[in-house]
Amino acid sequence: MSMTALQPAQDDRLDWESASTGLPASAEVLAAANINPRTGLATDYLNHFNEAIMLLELIPDMPDCYELFLEWQPLSYAEHFIKSNFKGRDLAIAAYEAARPAIRSEFDALVAKMTQILSTVGDAMRTVQQDATRAKLAEQAAGWVKPMIGTAGGIINGRDEQSDVDSIMAQ
Repeated sequence: MSMTALQPAQDDRLDWESASTGLPASAEVLAAANINPRTGLATDYLNHFNEAIMLLELIPDMPDCYELFLEWQPLSYAEHFIKSNFKGRDLAIAAYEAARPAIRSEFDALVAKMTQILSTVGDAMRTVQQDATRAKLAEQAAGWVKPMIGTAGGIINGRDEQSDVDSIMAQ
């Protein structure tokens, strides 16, 4: 795929010059597209991981669902939006690419951990024969990844987790 395929379509609403954050649009345009204006990230990407969790959670009660989980494939942020019907997908990709390196680095590292867990569990499920073993793998993986999805949501939404903890403790 060429880099031009990832370039956002030109849109009158985009304000490329005035975004003081370095993001490809004004805060209002980003927010209207469900992209956090402070981070340049969109929570829609987490749906990709929520789908895997939903399938994992079905396996203990419906063992045949493991086959559906095995069909889940990791997608990068850009791949997810390219394949999606997300209204602002080009803007989401451009904003992600323009996001501050520290935010992207933290987010990408967490995504890599979630992807590694889900891929490893998928590989393990392909080798085991017992439904009970698959159910245990599914429960463990869901237990590991669900909190990570919450943390990823915090990164996307620009929350400073220590500030959140301090605020809660002060009450």
